[in-house]
Amino acid sequence: MRLFGLGLALACASAAAQDGKSFPPEQIRKGAELYETRCQTCHGPRMTKPEWAPVDLRKFPRQDHARFVDTVTYGVRNMPPWEDVLKPDDVEALWAYVVTEGERK
Repeated sequence: MRLFGLGLALACASAAAQDGKSFPPEQIRKGAELYETRCQTCHGPRMTKPEWAPVDLRKFPRQDHARFVDTVTYGVRNMPPWEDVLKPDDVEALWAYVVTEGERK
């Protein structure tokens, strides 16, 4: 499984956001799995951003959690709303993944 390496790395330690908040490894792992199944088609594998994609998630402002939640939940421009598909804890897991993966770049 492709996520095994990521899961192993995440299991070793919690990652911290710029604001100092730590995310549990299991939350990041869940976010990685959700990203792979729900987001990578448009945002690229591990947020590599295809040329045509409007937003590079690796550069998403880490202080703008509310904007991320609103965008994922209600959609914006070409991005569909996910409120009927993702639960609030799923959105939080995606946020943990985006923040921590973006810090690796």
